[in-house]
Amino acid sequence: MSRAPALRVAPEVVSALQDGRAVVALESTLISHGLPRGRNIAAARQIEANVREAGAIPATIAVLDGVVRVGLDDDGLAAIAGRNDVVKAGIRDLAPLVARGGHGATTVAATAHIADLAGIAVFATGGLGGVHRHARETWDESADLPALAATGVTVVCAGVKSILDVAATLERLETLSVTVIGYGTDAFPGFYLADSGHPAPWRADSPEEVAAIVRARHPLGLQRRGVVIANPVATSDQLDPAVHARVLDESLAAAAVAGIRGREVTPFLLERFHRETGGASLEINVAIVLANARLGALIALALSRG
Repeated sequence: MSRAPALRVAPEVVSALQDGRAVVALESTLISHGLPRGRNIAAARQIEANVREAGAIPATIAVLDGVVRVGLDDDGLAAIAGRNDVVKAGIRDLAPLVARGGHGATTVAATAHIADLAGIAVFATGGLGGVHRHARETWDESADLPALAATGVTVVCAGVKSILDVAATLERLETLSVTVIGYGTDAFPGFYLADSGHPAPWRADSPEEVAAIVRARHPLGLQRRGVVIANPVATSDQLDPAVHARVLDESLAAAAVAGIRGREVTPFLLERFHRETGGASLEINVAIVLANARLGALIALALSRG
């Protein structure tokens, strides 16, 4: 019995990759699970527009009707933004979704995996997952980390989500031999905060410098290791550090009382941040992804010139 292909790459993405032009992969979990209805589709379109305005082709990745789509048309974006049956899909969820003809929004790990499969070298997102607080007892670590160690994708982000254990996450990335670079900063960003309080292992100050580092992996046999480009939110746009500390402490306590565990912790905490900051954290999240989409495009352009 014949089956439709499980992976469908949009024609403009295929054409760009064949011609050696710049392409930037984009995740879809932010669209389906990270932003409220209405705001999500507008943000999705603006993120893609930022990539195009910088000179690259956007490739938003998602699963629709059991097909992994690399590059969505507007109907595809609207489906991910508006349907109620879209699953938050990590790598482990891809095969069941494809087999059952389901719909899924890809996480950082799944997006990096699929981008690598499709031959896309650069991926822009908001914040990475990482090692959760109290992971010593729960063993709760995001699938983003091992995925970065197994794919050759360069991920532009605003560091690790500040609700996580940033120090432990940096240690884990070192163990996994993932190169971590602060973009224009010696400090490792903290998602809502420009500075997590931890140093970035390396620094780069231009897309061309990032591209040179990415290219240098190949003769060293490191092309199957990911690179994290940690691009900080502008200090003027960051969440007030005192507000961040208060809301984080209160939210962690609320999660413990409610018995929130595993993959439910991050959305619970992010929703609390949105509510307790009067929506400010949500707008910072959008600003972060827009900035990273543009930087991702510039890095992809620099790589395409090499």
